[in-house]
Amino acid sequence: MNFTFPAIGIIRSCFKEKFGIPRQPGLAPLATAQLELLPPYNDRDALDGLEGCSHLWIQFVFHANKRDEWKPKVKPPRLGGNKSLGVFATRSPTRPSPIGLSVVKFEGIEERDGKLLIHLSGIDLLDGTPVLDIKPYVPYVDLVPDATNAFASSPPALIRVELSADTVAFCSDYRQKQYLDLENLIRQILQQDPRPQYQEPEPTRIYGMKLLDLDVQWRYLPCVQGHYIEVCAIHKAV
Repeated sequence: MNFTFPAIGIIRSCFKEKFGIPRQPGLAPLATAQLELLPPYNDRDALDGLEGCSHLWIQFVFHANKRDEWKPKVKPPRLGGNKSLGVFATRSPTRPSPIGLSVVKFEGIEERDGKLLIHLSGIDLLDGTPVLDIKPYVPYVDLVPDATNAFASSPPALIRVELSADTVAFCSDYRQKQYLDLENLIRQILQQDPRPQYQEPEPTRIYGMKLLDLDVQWRYLPCVQGHYIEVCAIHKAV
């Protein structure tokens, strides 16, 4: 059976490319997005009562997944990228139906320039992501205190993140102009360690990601615990 669903909106996110996006929602609370509702779903009546919710379920399409074929087994990053699990036991974007589900914090509704926007935070969504549906998070049924997952029983270990003096100064200036805590946003994202876990970090290699209107660059340096991240440069994206 096949079904066709309309996109009710598009995500306008701080994440401009896949690399660097947190692997789960809520891991970077400062990561924000706006969900722009599309006609005919941009009707304020459809959002009546949403202000009573602290969090929302967002159903979306993995639109940047370039693989045309699905596989019954995948290699989740959480397991180091070298151990396979059944696709239905993971949250891999490579699925028979490339549909994702994220719980995000609801920050408010805005009408601007003829657009109806829902402000969100704690997101793990790529800019341009098509949204299929919005549902309220209902704590008494959605929160399951005794739930278990043998392969992801606790949050992943965080890696230490340091910023060079120049990047700290850049973040301070950016905060004054844009009213955004860029330094801590970068820390929240990079402490999740976006590097593929099977890939050994090389001190001479510079990694980078597009964030907001910026290019953020970092490298891995050795320490007693193994490695830490040093953010070495931040530039306006070209």
